Amino acid sequence: MTPSRGSHWPHISIATLCTSLFLATAQAAEPVFDKASNDSLLWGPYRPNLYFGLRPRLPKSVLTGLLWARVEDFQTVQNNFRHTCEQHEGMAGYGWDAYDSRTGGVQTIHDSGNSLDLTTEFVKFPGGTNGGSWGARIRGTPQAGASADLKTAVVFYAAVEGLGSLEAQNVDEGENQERGFEGDVVINGQTPDLGEFKMVISEGKGKRAVHSHPSGDDKGLERTFVHSVQIPEEALWQAKRELFANTAQRDHEAILFSSMKTTIDAYIEQYGQEKMPPPWQTYTIQNRPGQGNMHMIQKVFEGPFEFDVLFSSTSAEKLVTSEDITSKVKSITSSFSERFLEVLKPQPPFTRARYEEFSKSLFSNLVGGIGYFYGDAVVDRSYAPEYDEENEGFWQETAEARARNQQKLEGPYELFTSIPSRPFFPRGFLWDEGFHLLPIIDWDVDLTLQIIKSWFNLMDENGWIGREQILGAEARSKVPAEFQVQYPHYANPPTLFLVLDAFIDKLSSAASLGSNDQQPMSSGFASSAAADPEAAKQYLRDLYPLLKRHYQWYRSTQWGDIKSYDREAFSSKEAYRWRGRTPAHILTSGLDDYPRPQPPHPGELHVDLMSWMGMMTRSMKRIADTIADSDDAAEYAKIEEAIVRNIDDLHWDKEEKTYCDATIDDYEESVHVCHKGYISIFPFMTGLLAPDSKRLGAVLDLIADEEELWSEHGIRSLSRRDELYGTEENYWRSPVWINMNYLIVREILKVAQSPGPHQKQARSMYTKLRINLVETVYKSWEETGFAWEQYNPESGAGQRTQHFTGWTSLVVKIMAMPDLEGKSGHDEL
Repeated sequence: MTPSRGSHWPHISIATLCTSLFLATAQAAEPVFDKASNDSLLWGPYRPNLYFGLRPRLPKSVLTGLLWARVEDFQTVQNNFRHTCEQHEGMAGYGWDAYDSRTGGVQTIHDSGNSLDLTTEFVKFPGGTNGGSWGARIRGTPQAGASADLKTAVVFYAAVEGLGSLEAQNVDEGENQERGFEGDVVINGQTPDLGEFKMVISEGKGKRAVHSHPSGDDKGLERTFVHSVQIPEEALWQAKRELFANTAQRDHEAILFSSMKTTIDAYIEQYGQEKMPPPWQTYTIQNRPGQGNMHMIQKVFEGPFEFDVLFSSTSAEKLVTSEDITSKVKSITSSFSERFLEVLKPQPPFTRARYEEFSKSLFSNLVGGIGYFYGDAVVDRSYAPEYDEENEGFWQETAEARARNQQKLEGPYELFTSIPSRPFFPRGFLWDEGFHLLPIIDWDVDLTLQIIKSWFNLMDENGWIGREQILGAEARSKVPAEFQVQYPHYANPPTLFLVLDAFIDKLSSAASLGSNDQQPMSSGFASSAAADPEAAKQYLRDLYPLLKRHYQWYRSTQWGDIKSYDREAFSSKEAYRWRGRTPAHILTSGLDDYPRPQPPHPGELHVDLMSWMGMMTRSMKRIADTIADSDDAAEYAKIEEAIVRNIDDLHWDKEEKTYCDATIDDYEESVHVCHKGYISIFPFMTGLLAPDSKRLGAVLDLIADEEELWSEHGIRSLSRRDELYGTEENYWRSPVWINMNYLIVREILKVAQSPGPHQKQARSMYTKLRINLVETVYKSWEETGFAWEQYNPESGAGQRTQHFTGWTSLVVKIMAMPDLEGKSGHDEL
């Protein structure tokens, strides 16, 4: 195990990491990372769709989760139980205050609906041969204004998938078995990967709920109830089900509410509905400890409470204790804060403590949202006749093909990834992930490399990676059926190459700084890389065959037609078009409803995809240079030049002075369709415009124009002068998106730091835009407790998806960017 700096366990150096990387070819086998590095990442809150759910990064193994509810009246208790993260569930904010994937952290949940503040602390302990041990502390405090004797039912559960066993130790098999456990609850278990282990759920601290009803004589709430059950493996994730299902469904309910319903039915039979026990007695599980693949442990408290879950690998030297959690939490929170200020410290004017807290929270939630997913995926590979979408009206043919329902389950696959949003998008998104990893690679390169490789392991033989990874029934339960199917000719922006570029930047920086192997890898990585740069490059060598296959897939499936329409361009090959188009959307582009040429035409060319391909090609050239493949590097250089030249030849509109999509009109002529917005500045955002580009001035002017894209809250997705501004779904037709704004402010900074005719303008724009973005996200976070998917360009209010701690967390990197103006004029922040 490898806790963060500040504790006694150093991070794994990149030299150690890379020498053991990819023992077989990238195409045929999994990479083998250093064991200590793998062990420190084995356990985590890798069920990010739950408020608190732990599991190891193993295909079929142990799952844990937490449920709780205020149980003070019969009318509301059904809606009070918390388990899966949900939008607008009475939460006033929740998430990790400090979190490191290797050591653990602290999460706070402000559950206004239940009048409870819940804290979950999770810490890891190295040692043994099976990935180490861990501890979790669950603490509840009634909120201000709540009743001092607030009644709360808390259920922690553990389950095992596949091979293995769990058994709740039954300490009282006599007449008092119904009454429950006194003291700690012990669960013994074993799986092939984890070996033998012991899980202890402590008795904890806090007053247990009491009452005078005679039902307490038989089943005292001063005790802990344990219900062990054997259920179908495919139903294990469904810990919470509807309480009052009809009788025909009862055989399938299986878990928590099934056990509670048995209790309720018995009480109704014994006391009648008029003399029922109070809700905190009624809504309890049966005490039935023993063997089973799922075990629920329930405690009912009155007022504040606290208890621990202690997982000890038998292979470790000693069992984890509650005292270990106490000391470890203090260590990891202090070391996290110390390292954060070294790696991602907010720069002026964001130096006050409130911005530091804000930045730590967003980053911790980004890293704390990393999940491990395993399961099958829904894929439709029946599209060969329509593969190129060559005919006019192709979107109608696509709709007809979809209606034939020829999708099949493929897999199972596994994916280690961060996610956009715990309540709404708890799964992997290809184009989101590149943005997610940009802050993470600054913190922990090893972790980033493992996530990148996990994504490329999903690739099929043709080089395709599904743009949305919905693996298994639990993931599919959050997605409407019409969005579950993945199509192997649909692309997505290749943002993982942004991260590979950042990786190469760190290698280059390390080479220029020289070697210092004493510096921890994840505090910047550069110096450690210099200790053995060849080992670091080996990662890229072994990944390179997959990267080439993926790159060629884009070029062969997303090509755009130049020759058929007599278009004049430097290159007759370099043009691109998103497949998967409908009149209303290009979901594959990521800019779903952004205005495009109408009607869709097979002769369309899309400037955003052309720009992504230019960025991707430049990245491939840099990778080839790094691994000394001079022939490939020369070929990529030619393609890059052709793309950059063709962007101007095919997409620059002289009259509009902007970049535009192209289509074919009624006279079979190529024409531009210009909707000024993100599309218009894509060549700039992807780094394809040099500081001396003759187009740069017009691009900067468009960004800076308050009647076009500029707002006090960030750069709008569509010009306010466009006739479609704010219309229809208004998803990408006005709102401010932080991922796009990050690319914009990053490129403006480059211009501001480069001598040239636009340096002064860029310097001013950079300073103002950086402040606008940070203040917009910060104020909404302060007011609502959440980061949001997008922001209103007029008011700055957060919109759409709540708790969107994916690419909105890029504001952490924006805060860490340099201040070009100094502190003067910034005191108000």
